[in-house]
Amino acid sequence: MAKIVTFGNFKGGTGKTTNSCMIAYHLSKKGYRTLVVDLDPQANATALYLATKQAQTKEVVKFDTTLMTAISDSNIESIVTKIRDDLYLLPSFADFTSYPLYLEKLYPGADNQYLRAVHFSKLLEPLEDQFDYIIIDTPPTVSLYTDSALMASQYVIVVLQTQERSYTGAEAYIEYLQELIDNYKADYDISGILPVLLKKKSQVDQLILDQAKKQFGSDNVFETIVKNMERLKRYDIIGIVDPDNPSQKHDIHDQKVHYLYDKITDEFIKRVK
Repeated sequence: MAKIVTFGNFKGGTGKTTNSCMIAYHLSKKGYRTLVVDLDPQANATALYLATKQAQTKEVVKFDTTLMTAISDSNIESIVTKIRDDLYLLPSFADFTSYPLYLEKLYPGADNQYLRAVHFSKLLEPLEDQFDYIIIDTPPTVSLYTDSALMASQYVIVVLQTQERSYTGAEAYIEYLQELIDNYKADYDISGILPVLLKKKSQVDQLILDQAKKQFGSDNVFETIVKNMERLKRYDIIGIVDPDNPSQKHDIHDQKVHYLYDKITDEFIKRVK
């Protein structure tokens, strides 16, 4: 049975998609069969992984069915796409913006908000026995996308960039997690706060990090910190470069990125229990 984990924050641009995708990538490298579910209509995780597959295999993926069509057919398994050994993607598409309207038509009336929130978790159930981990990426909004992810999850990772707005977004996100527990009897644990340094050796960054440890508890903050790496920004354009892939040219900067995420993923595995 898969461990289902949502990565979130109500502030955009915190590195939520990058970190969920890099951790999922390293879970697969460690032999864990992993599925990344892209519940963001902007489809950033989808773009990153399709670029990665093309860069590593020279294969361009084409889809005959979109995510909304698969949802309408109650068969999201039909578009699950292999990216590399043990790593799979449930891709998002532009038409996924119509998902809230679809749910409103499927479950009309103000009294059916709970049914809308849990609908996706029912679609995901047939896939749970096929994977060790299911990682869900969501937009940074209070929305049915976020509700759908959280109601399907057992664990939550809050991604915290070391800036004040991201800190405020993390606080608001954690408060919202409690609201779902109170209103919908959601059942998940916060497995950790993953800090992402905006700038190295910055007093402001260190202040926010210290503030987070005081507010949320130092034991709840990842010991391994995501450093600001320019190479990660390049991966968004060209896909993930893997030093272990003989077909890809790499350098020391790629090695540093993967060394870091190997450590972060080890800590992630310990926390998600």
